[in-house]
This record gives sequence, structure tokens and C-alpha cells, in this order.
Amino acid sequence: MPGVGVEQEKQTAQSAMEISVSRQELLRELTATQSVVERKTTIPILSNFLIEAADDKLIITGTDLDQSMKTSCPAKVKKPGACTIPARKLYDYIKLLGDGDISIKLLENHWVQIRAGRSNTKMVGMARANFPQVPEFPESSVTKIPTSSLKNLISKTIFAISNEESRYTLNGALLVFKAESLTMVATDGHRLAHIEKSGESLSNISGEKKTLIPRKALAELQSLLANSDEEYLEFADDDQTLFFRIGHRTLTSRKLTGQFPNYEAVMPRDNNKFVVVRSEDLNASIQRVAQFADERSGAIKIRIEQNELKISSSSTDSGESEDVIETPYNFDAIVVGFNSAYLLDFLKATGNAGEVRLEFKDAQSAGQMRPEDGADDYKYRYIIMPMRI
Repeated sequence: MPGVGVEQEKQTAQSAMEISVSRQELLRELTATQSVVERKTTIPILSNFLIEAADDKLIITGTDLDQSMKTSCPAKVKKPGACTIPARKLYDYIKLLGDGDISIKLLENHWVQIRAGRSNTKMVGMARANFPQVPEFPESSVTKIPTSSLKNLISKTIFAISNEESRYTLNGALLVFKAESLTMVATDGHRLAHIEKSGESLSNISGEKKTLIPRKALAELQSLLANSDEEYLEFADDDQTLFFRIGHRTLTSRKLTGQFPNYEAVMPRDNNKFVVVRSEDLNASIQRVAQFADERSGAIKIRIEQNELKISSSSTDSGESEDVIETPYNFDAIVVGFNSAYLLDFLKATGNAGEVRLEFKDAQSAGQMRPEDGADDYKYRYIIMPMRI
């Protein structure tokens, strides 16, 4: 019976993979990858890591179909091969093992044996063939981005991205490449964060290139950058996918389709009244006063007149509060209402350090905030729509 031989060959191929790997190195890569794996999924294979062993390394891939992460670590490969293992279970188990080498071996019927010291565990895996194909990094037209610049751009904008699923094109930040600068913009329709980093020399960029990066991918990128000491990130894209490679780790994300709003149209042009205050003072005052703001709207009132800035709030439920900050101001008095949480987000993003400039036109127009003594090569602006109070 010719069929039997084929079946036996399959079984042998299946039980081929056998490796030994350092627990510490494996755990580090599992930690980096497990956040992209789908927790509650109707497609069981998406709860698994794909583990591939070849050429003295172990390659780990996780995906939720919207994004994927691929990483690797050195391993002693006794027999090359591949398997899939439940991601959360593997991560939780490896965390509980002591340091030292771990051996991983693929058994029959997709079971995987993990041995470390006196521990011997068998986990139920799934067929490698069921694991979705993850897009490969396109090596043509790669742009290198300094990681320090990208880190700063993300931290100054990610909080302003919309959480409303219905506002699809606002569920990401727009990254604008020019040969000498990088700009990132995010908005939820009520506020807009805009930061430009000049003095870059970006390869393979002529003219202007705009890319919309989903919030989920930005958050993933933020944690990748925080755990890497690489100087540059490599960026590439094709029709459907964005690719970010940092050292031996590659994050892919499905592109957001649609048109990001014309943000330049909302940038205030004639906010000619301004006041400069210490971030720390403003932050403390807003936090105190916001305790007594209407819980739903978080609205506080800012009144600026001769050399003082007054912040106040009141609600029928909790009472009222007022704080005064003395600061030079020689323009017409102005009273304007803002969502206190939006102001605090900006101050937190600037690290509550130094001074900030608040710029106004009138009570009905958007206010603009920016660091007064920001670095020369970064231009950071934050625009907030006023509230009726």
C-alpha cells in the first residue's frame, strides 16, 4: 500500500524538530511577541506561536491577522523543523522555569515536549500548515529612521488618537516623511497633536510620503523601541502592509485605508494672545480644579487677565474650585473652557517640565499649546477645541 509509506514519512518529518535554547533568551523574545497574539479568537491557530528551528536559531512568529511580530534567538538546533504552541501557556510556563537551557522537541500529533532541569512537560500544539502566512519584509526601498526621533514622535501624539471605531481614519497617526524631516499627527476630532522633527536625512524619500499607522501598531512599536538599543529602525511598505524592523525583530501591520483629515486647515493662524506658565504649576492647578469639574465633560474654565491665569470649575454634585497662577499677561482678558483631561495629556507628554505657552484667539476658537523652551529640531504643537461652559 503506497499510502502507508507517505504517512510514515509525514510522521517522521513531524517529529523532526529538536532544539536546545537558553531560557533567558527565549523568554525575552516570547515577551516581545506575545502582545500581538490574539487572546480571544474564533480561529484557534491565532492563539499559537509559530516556532521554527534552522541555522542555529529559533524563529518565533505571532499574529492576529492585523499585525504580526517575528523575532529570533540563538539555539542549538539538533534537528530543524517547525511547530505551533499555545502562546500564553508557553509564555506563562517558561516564566516559571529556572534559568538554564531548555530543550524543545516535536512529538507525534503536534505534541511538543519541553524539558528543563527536572521539569518535563508536554503541550498540545497544532499543525504548522494551519498557521497563516506572514508577509515578508520587502528589501527594496527601505527607509532608516532614527529610533530616538520615532520614540519622541510617538509619545507626543499617541494619546490624541481616536478610540471610536467608527472614525476609522482617526484610529491611527499620520507619519509624514520628507527628505529632511519627519512629522507625526494624531487627532480625535476634539484635539490634535502635531510634532515635526527637522534635520533628518532619510534615504529613499523624495518629495513627501504619507503613511497612516494604526494605534495598535504604534503602541506595539512604542514598546519595541523602549526595549531596544538599536540606533535605527528600518521602515518599508507595500500595498497592504507596513513593516518595521528593529534589529532582529520585525513588526508588520495592515494599513489603515482612507483619507486622514486635512489637519493643516485647523492649525490656528492668528492666536495672538498668549501666556507662558510653568508646566508643573499648570499641571498641579488643573488636577486640583478638575476634581470638581462635571464628571462627564471634565470641563474647566480658564480666565486670563492682567498678569494672572485663573482656573476654575464647578458641578452641582461636588462643589467648586479655583486656582490662580501669577504670570505676565498684557492682552485683553479672555475666558475659555477646555476638557481638563486633554490639557493634562499634553502636559504629561512634555514630562511636566519647563514652561508651556498657551495661545488663544477668542473663546470660540481652538487654543494652542506648545513647549516654550523646546529643542530646536523638534516643533511640537497641540490644538484643543474649546467647550461651552
